[in-house]
Amino acid sequence: MAMLEVKDLQVYYGVIQALKGISFEVNEGEIVTLIGANGAGKTTTMQSIMGLIPIKHGTVTYEGQVINKLPCHKTVQLGMSQVPEGRRIFQELTVYQNLLMGAFTEKNKKKIKRDIEEIYSKFPRLEERKNQIAGTLSGGEQQMLAMGRAMMSHPKLLMLDEPSMGLSPLLVDQVFDIIKEYHNSGTTILLVEQNAGKSLAISDRAYVLENGRIVLSGTGKELMESEEIKKAYLGG
Repeated sequence: MAMLEVKDLQVYYGVIQALKGISFEVNEGEIVTLIGANGAGKTTTMQSIMGLIPIKHGTVTYEGQVINKLPCHKTVQLGMSQVPEGRRIFQELTVYQNLLMGAFTEKNKKKIKRDIEEIYSKFPRLEERKNQIAGTLSGGEQQMLAMGRAMMSHPKLLMLDEPSMGLSPLLVDQVFDIIKEYHNSGTTILLVEQNAGKSLAISDRAYVLENGRIVLSGTGKELMESEEIKKAYLGG
């Protein structure tokens, strides 16, 4: 049984159909990537899974439970966490306060302290900036904070929406190294990414979205070697 199964997902913005029957699955222990151009429906898919956008038709099943009607905080309690597009940190709070917000499901203060120390060990820059107002951080630092905050809930499934957007090549490499590290520690990853080369290189499987539909799927290696994908996304 798949950890996450999305079946015939249809979503509308008013009269405009954004998702036109998307189906895919994520198995435990995988990195699965959704790639596609701007407006293809990648972010809408992620938000629908997390319960942030109402689903018109179709089902989202997580570990055997249909979660279509669950609010976002309930999906987090089940073991899912999302790093949204554009980071969306709490701009007026400090770095430390942002991390605390990621631990809202945890009541053990000693465990929260240990978890924050672990985040600091992965992102030393965040410890240096722990008392700084998050809105004054650089783009790369905000991305680190968004990822750290998401990991505070110890998700079994981590969903990342465009984590490399707007970052320098050096920071992009760092973000992908951290994704691989989290995956190696046992976290299942669903990744939405415009950097097709980087994302396909670390993916077990991938799906290509165009205009609200999945038009191609395969292993990361298969899609990287596809002439169609090379021309459209890899500059080949």
